[in-house]
Amino acid sequence: MEGYIDIHSHILPGIDDGARDFETSMEMLRTAYDNKIRKIILTPHHKIGRHNARPEKILELAREIGEAARAADMEITFYVGNELYYSSETVHALEERLACTMAGSSYVLVEFGPVDSLEHIRGGVYQILSAGYCPIIAHVERYESVCAKVEHVADLAAMGCYIQVNAGSVIGQCGMGTKQFLKKLLKRELVHFIATDCHDMGRRSPKLLECARYMERKFGKEYTHRLMCGNPACVIENRYI
Repeated sequence: MEGYIDIHSHILPGIDDGARDFETSMEMLRTAYDNKIRKIILTPHHKIGRHNARPEKILELAREIGEAARAADMEITFYVGNELYYSSETVHALEERLACTMAGSSYVLVEFGPVDSLEHIRGGVYQILSAGYCPIIAHVERYESVCAKVEHVADLAAMGCYIQVNAGSVIGQCGMGTKQFLKKLLKRELVHFIATDCHDMGRRSPKLLECARYMERKFGKEYTHRLMCGNPACVIENRYI
C-alpha cells in the first residue's frame, strides 16, 4: 500500500509543545502507522524571539526516531521541516538556515495568529513568495479574518500559496461551524493538503483514516488521494502542484 503522507506533525520529543518525551513519540508513531501514514514531515514550531531547536537538532532527533521506528517494524520515512510563525524576520531565518523548509524543498509551512488581519496574512504570503518560497498556510480554518468568507481563501490561493487544513477539523472535532466552512472550501477544491497537526495521544493524535473515509464518501477518491498523497509527494520531491 502506498500510504498517506502527513506534512504537519509535532512528533519529535521535547522540542516544542508536541510529544513531551520519547515514549510519547513512539506511541504517536504507532498510531500514525496504524492510520496508514507511511511518510511524515516533522514540523516543530519556530517562532522568532523564542528558543528554537536548530536544524541540526531536528535532524538528530529525526534520525533517532527513524531508527526506533524501524526497530519496531514501522516502515515510516521521515523528513524535516518547521512550522514557522510568521514575522517580518521569517524570510531572514530561512535564508540564514536557522529554520527549515519542507523536506529541503522550496515549500514552507507558515502559521499566523488566530486574530491576525487579512491584510497582515496577505502581506506575509507576499513577502514569502517574493523571496522565492512556496508558502503553505497551516490550518487555515483557525484564522478569523480568513474564515469570514470563502473568497478570502480563494484570493490567498490565487496569490500562489497553498492551503492546509487539519483532519480533525474536517470531521467536526473543532465544531460544526468549522466543519461546514471546510466543506465549502473542499467543494471548490480550495484545499491542497489535509494533515494531522498531531501534538499528543489525546485530541490531537496522528489520525487520518477516519478523515480519509469521510473525504472519499463526500468528495471522491481522486481528490482525497491528491490531498493526502499526491500533493504531499510534490512537496517532498520539490515539484509544482
